[in-house]
Amino acid sequence: MWPRQRIPRVEQPPAAPAEPQDTELVSIGDPSVAFLFGAQPTRAGVQVNERSSLGISAFWRGVMLIAGTIAGLPLKSYRDTVEGQRQPLKSWVDSPGARRLTPFEWKETALLHCILHGNIYLEHLRNGAGGMAGTWPHHPLAVSPEWERTPAGRFTGRKLYRTTLEDGKQHTFVEGDTMTQIMGPSLDGLRGMSVLEVARQSLGTAIAGDLAQQELFGSGALFSGLVTPSDEADDVDPDDAKKIKKDLDEKVGGWRQAGGLVFVNRKLKFTPWTMSAVDAQFLQSRQFEVEEIARWLGVPPHLLMQTEKQTSWGTGVESQNRGLSRFSLAGWTGRLEQRLTWTLGEPRFCEFDYAGLERPTPEQEIQLLIAQVRAGLLTPNEARKIRNLPPVDGGDELRLGPAAAPAGPPALPAPDDRQLEDMLR
Repeated sequence: MWPRQRIPRVEQPPAAPAEPQDTELVSIGDPSVAFLFGAQPTRAGVQVNERSSLGISAFWRGVMLIAGTIAGLPLKSYRDTVEGQRQPLKSWVDSPGARRLTPFEWKETALLHCILHGNIYLEHLRNGAGGMAGTWPHHPLAVSPEWERTPAGRFTGRKLYRTTLEDGKQHTFVEGDTMTQIMGPSLDGLRGMSVLEVARQSLGTAIAGDLAQQELFGSGALFSGLVTPSDEADDVDPDDAKKIKKDLDEKVGGWRQAGGLVFVNRKLKFTPWTMSAVDAQFLQSRQFEVEEIARWLGVPPHLLMQTEKQTSWGTGVESQNRGLSRFSLAGWTGRLEQRLTWTLGEPRFCEFDYAGLERPTPEQEIQLLIAQVRAGLLTPNEARKIRNLPPVDGGDELRLGPAAAPAGPPALPAPDDRQLEDMLR
């Protein structure tokens, strides 16, 4: 069954008329149908779903790195003034979970839905006056999107979302009115593609590799080979052979017997054919697994703790970390920003603030602020505010250097770099 959720409610205006409950046709090729009937959808013979895939350490780390990093970014709303300036303002995105989820929890949950399932479904929560008070994320597997049609069968351009909630009844939400959908990459504009669907075979191979390794250490013998009577003239009947094998398996099978002594009251000849974990390419496959997951998620391998092929420090790694926000995180945040902006209405809009994530080292930041103060772009107190320092007397005046001084009354004398550095520490 699809997940059912208890959704917190706030007072809402009268809902739109209920849509007729038509029987929805679902393709038997849908992976969810195969999972519902217990089919094995991967060539590796394992099921790939959100729980089994997150059991892969590299995948968990990569997904939580993206979701957690973006969840830690401030989501702010602004308004463009007639003077062309950006003015901060209060809106429902300041507390998008309507005080039922913290802003961090709401953003993290939304990103997990988008990364794993390719869609975010947000039910609109309204206050007594009918204004937006927040949104509540529905699990993507509980929502079935479809195009709205007129009684004559024509498309209206809007979407309907049929959701099964905890009460067991199906509820219908309307795009833009009672629900907002944020899609991942999409081929049809109806629903987004999930990494679990696209990377199913790769993740299935990784899961199968972990299961094979668990079997090796959990139930397999730490050495293997062929056991025969030491004297070729001796003959062992089938019952004795079964008993010998059972005794050996019990005494050498599994990790609990590692390093123990084995006593067998028979004269036997053992011919080993051991295969180490390296020979079985377990170590190599696990390294490749990390690189493969890094490619799927767009995360540098060193952030998944894969540092064999590069050092874990230096300007190259620093550049990769900065590239993460530009080439990977920006794609996820852009989807949320543009859809949530539609709920705010012009001229209001919202953006994620990357300033904290891309903040330089303290030494670099101080030198950059000094240059901005000397160029007349910031006052000393504005620079001190960035450094979380209290204002100082006389720090609200721009201090222009000789090259930037305009014609007119003389500006305040420009302090030297040492004085500015002391002010910003």
